[in-house]
Amino acid sequence: MRIVPNIIYNLWRKHFGRFEIIDPRPNAQENPYSFYLPPRDYIELLSEGDHVKLILSGTPASREWERERMWVNITDIKESSYLGTLDNDPDDLPMLTAGTVLLFSDYNIIAIELQDGKEPPVHKAHLSDLYWDRCMVDDCILYDGVPVGYLYKEKPDMGQEGDQDADSGWRIRGYWAEGESEEDYDNRTASYIALCKVLNEDDSWIHLIDEPEGSSFTRNIATNTYKAK
Repeated sequence: MRIVPNIIYNLWRKHFGRFEIIDPRPNAQENPYSFYLPPRDYIELLSEGDHVKLILSGTPASREWERERMWVNITDIKESSYLGTLDNDPDDLPMLTAGTVLLFSDYNIIAIELQDGKEPPVHKAHLSDLYWDRCMVDDCILYDGVPVGYLYKEKPDMGQEGDQDADSGWRIRGYWAEGESEEDYDNRTASYIALCKVLNEDDSWIHLIDEPEGSSFTRNIATNTYKAK
């Protein structure tokens, strides 16, 4: 049974493991349509008693999750450095417990919760707020770097009752590579996923995203332009 090895492993991690507060900026740069970082004027409102969310990971790695996002209560601020205490016990970082004191920088912050009575600054919608409706997309676009080659918008029919985000109707195919057979093309695996995840990989078609149902477009890779079919 695995329960005994897991207990031993976590006891070892608790006493000898280390943790790291992750710098989220590379992730935000790679995923601009789905990853939000608070703007500077929002961070400058922070004071003792406000809460911020950080990403933490352990070494050795957890067997359950690579990273955990956790809320921290700010207790002191000195320029761009912060002290705070964890609000609760992590799910799978046994070297940390509620109340653990953390030292972090302003760039580590991925979300902010101000105390009652403090109003956040007004900003226009961030990219990460806009494109969460779902689409069907070839996995090769998401995972293999294949560019979008053909897309069409049909009447949404994949949503289920209780879905948080609707089916956009977009169906997105990867570029048909030279030498790829028609059978291989037809048998590609696909995912039903948020539009923002596709845009993170290839946003060359974003100017088409509000086109009506029935629209379809093919891409000329050489000129990076789309032509209506």
